[in-house]
Amino acid sequence: MTVPHPSGAARHEAADSDDHDLLAALLDGMDAALCAFDADGTVTHWNREAERILGWSAEEAVGRHGLAGWAVREADAAEVTARLLGAMKAPGRQVDEFALLTKAGGRVLVRIQSSAVPGGDGSPAGVYCAFSEVHTQIDLERSVALSEALFGEASWGVVLVDADLRPALANAHAARALRTSRTALLGRPLGELLDQGVEELEGVLQHVLAAGAPPAPTELWVTVRDQGTGVALPERRCWRSGFLRLATPLVEEPVPLGVAWLFTDVTKTRLAEQESARLRFRGSQLHRAGRAVAECEDPMEAAALYLEFALAGFADHALIDTLPEPEPVPEPPVRLTRAASTPAGAPGAAGPAGAGVPVPYAAGHPALQAVERCGSVRAVTDRSDGWAAARKWPDGTRHALATALRSRGRTVGVVTFLRGAARRPFDRADAVYAEDIATRVAAAIDLAVTVAR
Repeated sequence: MTVPHPSGAARHEAADSDDHDLLAALLDGMDAALCAFDADGTVTHWNREAERILGWSAEEAVGRHGLAGWAVREADAAEVTARLLGAMKAPGRQVDEFALLTKAGGRVLVRIQSSAVPGGDGSPAGVYCAFSEVHTQIDLERSVALSEALFGEASWGVVLVDADLRPALANAHAARALRTSRTALLGRPLGELLDQGVEELEGVLQHVLAAGAPPAPTELWVTVRDQGTGVALPERRCWRSGFLRLATPLVEEPVPLGVAWLFTDVTKTRLAEQESARLRFRGSQLHRAGRAVAECEDPMEAAALYLEFALAGFADHALIDTLPEPEPVPEPPVRLTRAASTPAGAPGAAGPAGAGVPVPYAAGHPALQAVERCGSVRAVTDRSDGWAAARKWPDGTRHALATALRSRGRTVGVVTFLRGAARRPFDRADAVYAEDIATRVAAAIDLAVTVAR
């Protein structure tokens, strides 16, 4: 049995039907409301979004002549119709705002974009109109404006990080903070941009992707890499950071697109707070030391007690070396005798050294330099191959601060504070504090010398 093939007309009708179904599906799937008119002003198309906004179904709308009396008030109908159909003669798109009527009798302010539909011969065959509620359009415009403002010259750094924890977009402020350009940092691992603090940042980003943003801003201490050499820059920065998880609104189940990372530099504020807290603590320690020393009968015990209070939060070890006789300006060669020290194995209370044998310091030792200069000398190293042992300091010492002990216009010795590799080097503020301690220690030693005589 032979099955007859469809005729050309039947195939053409089937193709037209398929095209009509495809067009209807496309129109109904649009996010914007859409309607169309022929050259006479009769409604030819009406999609589901238009039905959602105004309440009129496609069956009720298609075939009506104009919008008067059902989607537009009679008083406004002439103006609205003239503006919409006038788009057939106007070049490009035309944007208007009208108040339309809903099926329930309410009014909705919409923004309409209308444009001519050309016929087969190029002449206008109708007009199509895409419209949305004005407040929805304004919300969209505000969102776009906010994005443009954030990624312009905002005072906060803004970086969009994708799901692979690589920057996908950044504003100018963030690029300056990361010492690179907006385009150069895109797609690069965070480890190439940051040195210290990158693990903490990646941990926060992974948490945001998995569980959402933390309830409060996070402060991260980081060091930025120099993009020319790849070496970490010395200064540490404190960035107060906020995080937002980004998810696509186009699917039912939210799919993470990445994280918006917003940050601002609060380094100066945090360093000032730390310095203020440090000064308060050190002042409190000196006050407590003064109260404790007032109960000491032995002046050398008082000197050692000063060291015990000074070490807290300041140094790991401390040494007191004295001159055989106080001198206004010690002349080389300087000979120093160990008078007191903290335990070498671990931090602890200072105690008398006892032997009275001169310490064999080599020429140029920081303690000798401090005595000769009648001031303070700082020393630092990153070596571990006998640097501390050569200077007669406990093993593991990396930073030292030696300060001359001056009392009544004479040098009575030197106090040396030592720090291990886990601590930062001594700075100028530390030297001022050490000199403050040294004046108290020197007075106690001077009193001990006077009592001994």
